[in-house]
Amino acid sequence: MTPAAAGGPAGRVLVTGAAGFLGAHCLPDLAARGFEVHAVSRSPREGAEAEWHRADLLDPAAARALVRDVRPSHLLHLAWETTHGAFWSSPANLDWLAASVHLVRAFAEAGGRRAVVAGTCAEYLWDDRVCDETTTPLEPATLYGASKHALHVALRGYAATAGFDLAWGRVFLLHGPGEPPGRLVPSVATAMLEARPAACSHGRQVRDLMQVEDVAAGFGALLASDVTGPVNVASGEPVTLAEVVGAIGEITGHPELLRLGAIPASPDEPARLVADVRRLRDEVGFTPRHDLREGLALTVRALREPVAR
Repeated sequence: MTPAAAGGPAGRVLVTGAAGFLGAHCLPDLAARGFEVHAVSRSPREGAEAEWHRADLLDPAAARALVRDVRPSHLLHLAWETTHGAFWSSPANLDWLAASVHLVRAFAEAGGRRAVVAGTCAEYLWDDRVCDETTTPLEPATLYGASKHALHVALRGYAATAGFDLAWGRVFLLHGPGEPPGRLVPSVATAMLEARPAACSHGRQVRDLMQVEDVAAGFGALLASDVTGPVNVASGEPVTLAEVVGAIGEITGHPELLRLGAIPASPDEPARLVADVRRLRDEVGFTPRHDLREGLALTVRALREPVAR
């Protein structure tokens, strides 16, 4: 392979999904780490942290042309189907599986040195065990998880033959300003800020939540490291959803509006979903900056402004 252009002090990184909830937070972190940041979106964008490019990554020719033009040394691939409530079973998962293979192949053939791709906790078997990258079975229960897992298997084999480094960041649950409004944290916080009852399930589900800026910084640290293979990007701190929504009630000043048990819990959701984060902490050298309450307070603060207007 011919070497890619070096770019900034840390390298030249192409970020896909850069306009999304997580991707938007990755750009300033990567710029602060010394990367020359190139971001891609389907629609025109601009911003100080990155040079923006317009491309439809579901078109293999467009993806190859983008990589040829940017010639990145690093790739942070976050783009995927993320429509709230639909992504678990959407056939678009298969489109993104194929498109991601084309993109990473183009990256490697253009001399790319290191790729970090976003995986998911949905790749794991969901049972009562803490999810560990090396021992927890990989038995996805959804098309989304199966497609991500299939991509990892394919790229792992390809990286070994093509000669580039591959790290696979398995994202657990993230929250923060800009989160899609239908999800748990913004929906409960918005209801309380508008003085409406916040209907929730029983709340006994145990989860692992990380603030979005910390998730972005975790991916930045992973990209800047030489760690390869799967790495859980999560807090490692178990918390019940009742504790999460209870904290939102305290932060908003309306705990009386919480209605635990008002809606049924999904029969398909796991009782416990928590990450082992030793690889992230000990090998990548990353720990999150925000605790749960601090992160929730940032979301509530961001939501107060439009409610106040």
